[in-house]
Amino acid sequence: MKYLLIAILLISQAFASLEQINSFEADFSQSITDDKNKVLVYNGHVIASKPQNAKWSYYKPVKKDVYINKFEVVVVEPEIEQVIVRRVESKLDFFKMISKAKEIEKNVYSANFKDSKFTIVQSNNAIESISYIDEFENRVKIVFKNIKQNHNIDLKIFTPIFPLYYDIIRD
Repeated sequence: MKYLLIAILLISQAFASLEQINSFEADFSQSITDDKNKVLVYNGHVIASKPQNAKWSYYKPVKKDVYINKFEVVVVEPEIEQVIVRRVESKLDFFKMISKAKEIEKNVYSANFKDSKFTIVQSNNAIESISYIDEFENRVKIVFKNIKQNHNIDLKIFTPIFPLYYDIIRD
């Protein structure tokens, strides 16, 4: 989960110049491959905005929304009527880290966080994918479609919404 935040921030910064994008929105397909080559695929929509706001809406195989800001991650899971709230553990300046990503070949960039390496691929000045190894040694690849960059986003979209009767778990 903690690397999800990093991926979101990578998304919001990947562009011809990794410092010029202020917002990012796209449909995504996220594949997670374990050490036995079993693949789990999630589909959804992501919206991100500087400084560190993001909302990942997963549609398949389960519905859930993940809200991320500078201080916490809130996961809303309607199928089990539950909300998980976690404090963001790292004090790393993600945007500074991303702005230091190195181009390793044409349209391919590499950024490091702790012991993980993130690979960002661009196409037509827009991010095409992000790949990394998560904390469980799974290979994660997120592919984006229908991309919008640098458009106005109402910041209210980053406020978690859920019914009051949901169970709230603070981690």
